[in-house]
Amino acid sequence: MRRKGGNGMVKERAPALRPGFWKGRALEDLSREEWEALCDGCGRCCLIKLEDEDTGAIHFTDIACRLFDPETCRCGNYALRFQLVKGCVRLSPDTIEQDREWMPTTCAYRLLSEGKDLPDWHYLVSGSRETVREAGISVHGRTIPEFEVDEDDYEDRIIEDIR
Repeated sequence: MRRKGGNGMVKERAPALRPGFWKGRALEDLSREEWEALCDGCGRCCLIKLEDEDTGAIHFTDIACRLFDPETCRCGNYALRFQLVKGCVRLSPDTIEQDREWMPTTCAYRLLSEGKDLPDWHYLVSGSRETVREAGISVHGRTIPEFEVDEDDYEDRIIEDIR
């Protein structure tokens, strides 16, 4: 199994943006502020994923990246994440096609790149940051820190309810 880290595409608070700014627009046409605002803060992207070398299947674990803050479901060092975490996905409009499979199927970046809309629980739709937790999408309270798991045991931490 090959390991890949999270991407931490999370900001502390949502900027004031035009409602529905993502609708009918290509991801590459979004401003940086709009791009960053798409993150719902679920924390799923910050889970360690394993790739089956034989099948290419990607499996999520309940192991959180060492920079992940389990209380906020945010990256603990967003500005330096690429320097501090080897394999942290640098998600952008230019890379979403190649990295989409490493993102959860609920990820706004992935959904929009696949021509889908944001789900009702997404804070940009619902108006509340809590709906990601209420819908059971957030990993809040369901992770174990990377430094507490021996790498030989990663396969034992694969979870089936996240994809």
